[in-house]
Amino acid sequence: MRKIIAIGESVLDTMFVDAKPIKSFVGGRIACAAASLGSLGLPTTMLSECTTDAVGDIIMNYLSSHGVDTSLVDRYPDGATPFSAIFPKGSGKQIVNYGSYPKTRFDIVWPRIDENDIVLFGSLYAIDVPQRKRLYDLLKYAVERRAILIYLPGFQHGISFRLTKVMPHLLENLEISDIVIAHEQDIHDIFPGEAGDEAYHGHIEFYCRNYVHLTRSLGMVMYSRELELPAETPATENLLGWQAGLTAGIIAQLLQRDITRDALRTLDVATWREILLQARNMAEKAAASPENCL
Repeated sequence: MRKIIAIGESVLDTMFVDAKPIKSFVGGRIACAAASLGSLGLPTTMLSECTTDAVGDIIMNYLSSHGVDTSLVDRYPDGATPFSAIFPKGSGKQIVNYGSYPKTRFDIVWPRIDENDIVLFGSLYAIDVPQRKRLYDLLKYAVERRAILIYLPGFQHGISFRLTKVMPHLLENLEISDIVIAHEQDIHDIFPGEAGDEAYHGHIEFYCRNYVHLTRSLGMVMYSRELELPAETPATENLLGWQAGLTAGIIAQLLQRDITRDALRTLDVATWREILLQARNMAEKAAASPENCL
């Protein structure tokens, strides 16, 4: 049976209103997508790292309770599991990040990867220098094993770093990916001043034609297929849950339809339309859940 390997941060988000914490939840689109996939009974393994502290336990319990295999997560004893404090600021939000890591990052045992397994990766975790080399070596191995690689290039807003420094890593990720999924805000952060079609034709198309662009209203566009699906309902405020659910929905559809890596190259517009419509249904359900997953 084909497997799913999800690679991403383990972080606990806490929302504050009037200086008081009102809600905590496991953050990260990849972790939440993995939880939805595990809830569907699909064989899903999470590759990540967190401390053997109470925050790390919350994250591991969240994943395992949704059927995700966490046996390969690096539970390091020294440090603090990442924690994000989220504060409302005008029409947006301010995010303050905490956490500390050991010198050796992403110290995991590699999972077995077989042909047409699906590897989901992305965000800051896939471009930041401390764990980048180990993670990229694993991704290259997945390519050699002919797995399907799905890349989420966006990263949490509020994180400050020099984009020019990590751009080579981001482009390497695009080059090895079979599917790329990004929100308009992600594109704005990565390619400032460029609209989705400009970023696709100017940067992404050369590496990966299977690009799913999410508009601010949460419509979906695939420029390479001339496929556009306008949003049917007002955009949810729970963007984390929606994007995680959509990603999980696309992966579930690939497995349900038994679409292989080779088949992706020539997948027709009608099939992509059905995949995205079904994935959107899952996105709406995940966004309505307090746990950001099915």
